[in-house]
Amino acid sequence: MKITDFFSLLGGLALFLYGMQMMSNGLEAAAGNKMKQILEKLTANRFLGVLVGAGITAVIQSSSATTVMVVGFVNSGMMTLKQAVWIIMGANIGTTITGQLIALDVGAIAPLLAFLGVALVVFVKKQKVHHYGLILAGLGILFVGMDMMSAAMMPLRESETFVALLTKFSNPILGILAGAIFTAIIQSSSASVGILQALASSGLIGLGNAVYVLFGQNIGTCITAILAAIGTSRNAKRTTIIHLMFNLIGTTIFTIVCILTPLTDVVEAFTPDNVAAQIANMHTLFNVVTTLLLLPFGTYLAKLATKILPEKKDENVDVMHMEFIRPMETKRDTQIGLSAIAVTSIRKEIHRMMTMAKENVDMSFEAVKEGKTIHLKEVKEREEYIDFLNKEISKYISKTLVNESNPRDSKYISALFKVCGNVERIGDHAMNICGYTKTIERQNISFSSEVKREIDEMKKICDQALDYLAEIGQEPGQKEDIQVIEDIEQKIDDMTEDYRQKQLERMQKGTCSEEGCIIYSEMLTDFERIGDHILNIGQEMGRGKVSA
Repeated sequence: MKITDFFSLLGGLALFLYGMQMMSNGLEAAAGNKMKQILEKLTANRFLGVLVGAGITAVIQSSSATTVMVVGFVNSGMMTLKQAVWIIMGANIGTTITGQLIALDVGAIAPLLAFLGVALVVFVKKQKVHHYGLILAGLGILFVGMDMMSAAMMPLRESETFVALLTKFSNPILGILAGAIFTAIIQSSSASVGILQALASSGLIGLGNAVYVLFGQNIGTCITAILAAIGTSRNAKRTTIIHLMFNLIGTTIFTIVCILTPLTDVVEAFTPDNVAAQIANMHTLFNVVTTLLLLPFGTYLAKLATKILPEKKDENVDVMHMEFIRPMETKRDTQIGLSAIAVTSIRKEIHRMMTMAKENVDMSFEAVKEGKTIHLKEVKEREEYIDFLNKEISKYISKTLVNESNPRDSKYISALFKVCGNVERIGDHAMNICGYTKTIERQNISFSSEVKREIDEMKKICDQALDYLAEIGQEPGQKEDIQVIEDIEQKIDDMTEDYRQKQLERMQKGTCSEEGCIIYSEMLTDFERIGDHILNIGQEMGRGKVSA
């Protein structure tokens, strides 16, 4: 094998992997947050879940990418562990399509596919068409790379050392280890199976030796999901355990069957003159049969994964941390479903932040009414937590927007960025209100029963508004939500004006102290500002319905 052949092999592998990345990017840009809607509708049924997993993986040519997506969905709470089982099973079936296409010699029209895809990207102005062009171009480039690898390995047939090495793969343990390690290194079972087919097409290895390497490749592909699960929730980690268990069980069963029965000969007999097709057929058989065998036991796989990785007390419960946003979601800028994961995670984290702000608003009004500083420490600590969340969520949104390729999702995520800032400002005004208790307590100021009733009314309408925002914040807001929030904000403005007028009347009558009047006036200003930020949040959430 000449140095130029080695360079061609590396170049072919580079094109193969880049082609898969292009398809992944194209699908992400085309689907974006719609991926969540598709999965929510179809994964409730195990059979549909398997079909969805197979379909997505067939399009992007990578079970690793699909599994990483599922890990992210489970981590963000978009998908249950039970639903994830069906998608993973389907992903293992869908990944076999690459081998089948290679066996059908689709590579003959690969340059045409690449040209058509690039033409759509270069000559068509419509952004949506660009996304489909990326998918098509990626598919073509993938097979161009496959042909390059196959041609580059032809000279290896003359190498006695290399041929002798491949014959050792007839040992099941060595073959499985070789397949698992190689696939773990390049992190793509589609690529490793393609390389195995290229070796076979070059006459270097037959099905008898390749079959155990093939089984090992199914195990090795789990490494990508395992790496993606680092730093995620325990449920997300269980998803990777299920993926690993699926392939370990399948490998065990098929290794025993291939040793004890003539299964390899039977598969060879279907396409005696096409060893690449033999490998593709065995790969498909492996994943389809394993899925059929384990499909009735999917729920038990989820339970077993929970037993292997049981719940434990959250060590971060008393430490400021983000509950739904995890580092892994920004590690892979090509991850399928990243938009859906990001939007859901941000929305849930902001909802958590909003709950804290509401608690502070409630406690602050109560503290002023009571005239005691007893709640001040708790409100201050919670306000620091709100500030922390605002900072971390904003950083995460900034990173997400850099990688976001879907215009609609970019617009919605930008809206959530503004929502986050407004929630933080509500927390600031709640802190201001609670801070007045220091002066109230120090100067022994007391409010009349009329003022206390007004404080109760302010607290009540803030509760109503924040509860409504929290409810619509679970999903992109409806257009009519803007009108509801506008009505509430207008009521807050009217109440502020009414209470200021009553305050002036009390001052004229001399029924309130000078210090009490100043504090109450400042509190009304904070109350009005809270209403303004509530309106800002409602408007951004309402616009989100149009963009999401």
